[in-house]
Amino acid sequence: MKSRALQPDLPLFLPDTAGRYAGVDEAGRGPLAGSVVAAAVVLHPDRPIAGLNDSKKLSAAVRARLFDQIVAEAEAYAIAEATVEEIDALNILQASLLAMRRAVWQLLDQGVALTGVRVDGNRCPHWPDGRVLPCTPIVGGDARDAAIAAASILAKVTRDRQLLALDAMHPQYGFAQHKGYPTAEHLARLAEFGPSPVHRQSFAPVRRVCRP
Repeated sequence: MKSRALQPDLPLFLPDTAGRYAGVDEAGRGPLAGSVVAAAVVLHPDRPIAGLNDSKKLSAAVRARLFDQIVAEAEAYAIAEATVEEIDALNILQASLLAMRRAVWQLLDQGVALTGVRVDGNRCPHWPDGRVLPCTPIVGGDARDAAIAAASILAKVTRDRQLLALDAMHPQYGFAQHKGYPTAEHLARLAEFGPSPVHRQSFAPVRRVCRP
Protein backbone atom coordinates (compact mmCIF):
# COMPACT_ATOMS: atom_id res chain seq x y z
CA MET A 1 0.00 0.00 0.00
CA LYS A 2 1.45 3.35 -1.01
CA SER A 3 1.52 6.13 1.55
CA ARG A 4 2.10 9.86 1.22
CA ALA A 5 4.34 11.68 3.67
CA LEU A 6 2.77 14.78 5.22
CA GLN A 7 5.10 17.74 4.88
CA PRO A 8 6.33 19.96 7.71
CA ASP A 9 4.53 23.10 6.47
CA LEU A 10 1.28 21.74 7.95
CA PRO A 11 0.06 23.11 11.30
CA LEU A 12 1.76 22.03 14.52
CA PHE A 13 -0.03 19.11 16.19
CA LEU A 14 -2.26 17.58 13.59
CA PRO A 15 -5.96 17.13 14.40
CA ASP A 16 -6.90 13.73 15.84
CA THR A 17 -9.16 12.64 12.98
CA ALA A 18 -7.48 9.34 12.16
CA GLY A 19 -9.63 7.16 14.41
CA ARG A 20 -8.02 4.68 16.77
CA TYR A 21 -4.52 4.90 15.39
CA ALA A 22 -1.09 4.17 16.80
CA GLY A 23 1.69 6.72 16.73
CA VAL A 24 5.05 5.06 16.02
CA ASP A 25 8.64 6.26 16.35
CA GLU A 26 12.11 4.86 16.91
CA ALA A 27 15.26 5.82 18.78
CA GLY A 28 18.83 4.86 18.08
CA ARG A 29 19.46 5.03 14.33
CA GLY A 30 22.62 7.11 14.64
CA PRO A 31 24.61 5.46 17.45
CA LEU A 32 27.47 3.04 16.90
CA ALA A 33 26.30 0.59 19.57
CA GLY A 34 23.17 -1.01 20.98
CA SER A 35 19.79 -1.93 19.58
CA VAL A 36 17.40 0.35 17.74
CA VAL A 37 14.19 0.71 19.77
CA ALA A 38 10.69 1.51 18.52
CA ALA A 39 7.44 2.23 20.32
CA ALA A 40 3.79 2.37 19.29
CA VAL A 41 1.26 4.31 21.35
CA VAL A 42 -2.53 4.64 21.24
CA LEU A 43 -3.49 7.64 23.36
CA HIS A 44 -6.68 7.56 25.41
CA PRO A 45 -9.15 10.14 24.08
CA ASP A 46 -10.31 11.06 27.59
CA ARG A 47 -6.85 11.25 29.18
CA PRO A 48 -4.78 13.84 27.28
CA ILE A 49 -1.14 14.08 28.35
CA ALA A 50 0.25 17.60 28.60
CA GLY A 51 3.77 18.41 27.46
CA LEU A 52 4.21 15.76 24.76
CA ASN A 53 6.85 16.69 22.21
CA ASP A 54 9.76 15.32 20.22
CA SER A 55 11.81 13.49 22.86
CA LYS A 56 15.00 15.22 21.68
CA LYS A 57 13.50 18.58 22.67
CA LEU A 58 12.85 17.47 26.27
CA SER A 59 15.21 17.13 29.20
CA ALA A 60 15.98 13.68 30.57
CA ALA A 61 13.95 14.45 33.71
CA VAL A 62 10.89 15.52 31.71
CA ARG A 63 11.20 12.48 29.44
CA ALA A 64 11.29 10.18 32.49
CA ARG A 65 8.19 11.81 33.99
CA LEU A 66 6.29 11.63 30.72
CA PHE A 67 7.38 8.01 30.20
CA ASP A 68 5.67 7.02 33.45
CA GLN A 69 2.58 9.06 32.58
CA ILE A 70 2.30 7.55 29.08
CA VAL A 71 2.64 4.01 30.46
CA ALA A 72 -0.04 4.73 33.07
CA GLU A 73 -2.53 6.70 30.96
CA ALA A 74 -2.23 5.64 27.32
CA GLU A 75 -4.94 3.37 26.01
CA ALA A 76 -2.25 0.96 24.79
CA TYR A 77 1.46 0.94 24.10
CA ALA A 78 4.19 -1.44 22.97
CA ILE A 79 7.99 -1.25 22.85
CA ALA A 80 10.12 -3.40 20.56
CA GLU A 81 13.64 -3.45 19.16
CA ALA A 82 15.95 -4.78 16.51
CA THR A 83 19.24 -6.13 17.79
CA VAL A 84 22.79 -5.20 16.87
CA GLU A 85 23.01 -8.45 14.89
CA GLU A 86 19.87 -7.56 12.94
CA ILE A 87 21.17 -4.05 12.28
CA ASP A 88 24.38 -5.49 10.85
CA ALA A 89 22.52 -8.05 8.76
CA LEU A 90 19.75 -5.80 7.40
CA ASN A 91 21.16 -2.22 7.58
CA ILE A 92 19.96 0.39 10.06
CA LEU A 93 17.00 1.62 7.99
CA GLN A 94 15.50 -1.83 7.54
CA ALA A 95 16.21 -2.72 11.17
CA SER A 96 14.42 0.46 12.30
CA LEU A 97 11.39 -0.43 10.19
CA LEU A 98 11.51 -3.97 11.60
CA ALA A 99 11.46 -2.64 15.17
CA MET A 100 8.50 -0.40 14.29
CA ARG A 101 6.61 -3.32 12.76
CA ARG A 102 7.25 -5.41 15.85
CA ALA A 103 5.85 -2.68 18.09
CA VAL A 104 2.68 -2.44 15.99
CA TRP A 105 2.34 -6.24 15.93
CA GLN A 106 2.56 -6.27 19.73
CA LEU A 107 -0.44 -3.95 19.88
CA LEU A 108 -2.39 -6.17 17.50
CA ASP A 109 -1.40 -9.25 19.51
CA GLN A 110 -2.73 -7.49 22.62
CA GLY A 111 -6.09 -7.30 20.87
CA VAL A 112 -5.93 -3.57 20.11
CA ALA A 113 -8.11 -2.81 17.08
CA LEU A 114 -6.32 -0.16 15.05
CA THR A 115 -7.74 1.88 12.19
CA GLY A 116 -4.25 2.90 11.08
CA VAL A 117 -0.74 3.97 11.96
CA ARG A 118 1.09 7.29 11.88
CA VAL A 119 4.88 7.02 11.67
CA ASP A 120 7.53 9.66 12.18
CA GLY A 121 9.56 10.13 9.00
CA ASN A 122 9.02 9.65 5.30
CA ARG A 123 8.29 5.92 5.02
CA CYS A 124 6.23 3.21 6.67
CA PRO A 125 7.14 -0.34 7.66
CA HIS A 126 6.17 -3.14 5.30
CA TRP A 127 3.37 -5.45 6.42
CA PRO A 128 4.58 -8.78 4.99
CA ASP A 129 2.32 -11.25 6.79
CA GLY A 130 -1.10 -10.17 5.60
CA ARG A 131 -2.03 -7.78 8.41
CA VAL A 132 -2.18 -4.61 6.31
CA LEU A 133 -2.81 -1.30 8.08
CA PRO A 134 -3.28 2.14 6.53
CA CYS A 135 -0.11 4.04 7.34
CA THR A 136 0.75 7.73 7.09
CA PRO A 137 4.40 8.81 7.39
CA ILE A 138 4.69 12.32 8.82
CA VAL A 139 7.91 14.28 8.38
CA GLY A 140 8.70 15.79 11.78
CA GLY A 141 5.81 13.81 13.24
CA ASP A 142 7.38 13.50 16.69
CA ALA A 143 6.82 17.25 17.12
CA ARG A 144 3.48 17.39 15.29
CA ASP A 145 1.41 14.40 16.38
CA ALA A 146 0.75 13.66 20.06
CA ALA A 147 0.76 9.86 19.72
CA ILE A 148 4.01 9.88 17.73
CA ALA A 149 5.54 12.23 20.32
CA ALA A 150 4.53 9.78 23.05
CA ALA A 151 6.10 6.92 21.09
CA SER A 152 9.31 8.91 20.65
CA ILE A 153 9.52 9.38 24.43
CA LEU A 154 8.97 5.69 25.20
CA ALA A 155 11.57 4.66 22.63
CA LYS A 156 14.17 7.23 23.73
CA VAL A 157 13.86 6.54 27.45
CA THR A 158 13.93 2.78 26.91
CA ARG A 159 17.04 2.97 24.75
CA ASP A 160 18.84 5.34 27.12
CA ARG A 161 18.17 2.90 29.97
CA GLN A 162 19.56 0.07 27.85
CA LEU A 163 22.75 2.06 27.30
CA LEU A 164 23.10 2.66 31.04
CA ALA A 165 22.97 -1.12 31.49
CA LEU A 166 25.55 -1.57 28.73
CA ASP A 167 27.75 1.00 30.46
CA ALA A 168 27.82 -1.21 33.56
CA MET A 169 28.87 -4.17 31.38
CA HIS A 170 31.42 -2.24 29.28
CA PRO A 171 32.48 0.78 31.38
CA GLN A 172 35.54 1.55 29.25
CA TYR A 173 33.41 3.05 26.43
CA GLY A 174 31.46 5.66 28.41
CA PHE A 175 28.03 4.60 27.11
CA ALA A 176 26.32 6.35 30.04
CA GLN A 177 27.54 9.70 28.76
CA HIS A 178 27.19 9.50 24.98
CA LYS A 179 24.55 6.73 24.68
CA GLY A 180 26.50 5.14 21.84
CA TYR A 181 26.58 8.19 19.57
CA PRO A 182 29.85 8.86 17.67
CA THR A 183 31.17 11.61 19.91
CA ALA A 184 34.87 12.40 19.99
CA GLU A 185 35.16 10.67 23.36
CA HIS A 186 33.41 7.54 22.09
CA LEU A 187 35.59 7.38 18.98
CA ALA A 188 38.72 7.78 21.09
CA ARG A 189 37.72 4.94 23.38
CA LEU A 190 36.72 2.80 20.43
CA ALA A 191 40.17 3.31 18.95
CA GLU A 192 41.82 2.52 22.28
CA PHE A 193 39.84 -0.58 23.26
CA GLY A 194 38.48 -1.86 19.96
CA PRO A 195 34.82 -2.72 19.42
CA SER A 196 32.72 -4.50 22.03
CA PRO A 197 30.11 -7.18 21.26
CA VAL A 198 27.43 -4.46 21.34
CA HIS A 199 29.05 -2.26 18.68
CA ARG A 200 27.50 -2.23 15.20
CA GLN A 201 30.13 -3.82 12.98
CA SER A 202 28.47 -2.51 9.81
CA PHE A 203 28.95 1.15 10.80
CA ALA A 204 31.98 2.79 9.21
CA PRO A 205 33.72 4.06 12.40
CA VAL A 206 33.51 0.56 13.89
CA ARG A 207 34.64 -1.11 10.66
CA ARG A 208 37.71 1.12 10.55
CA VAL A 209 38.75 -0.02 14.02
CA CYS A 210 38.21 -3.67 13.08
CA ARG A 211 40.66 -3.52 10.18
CA PRO A 212 43.93 -5.37 10.85
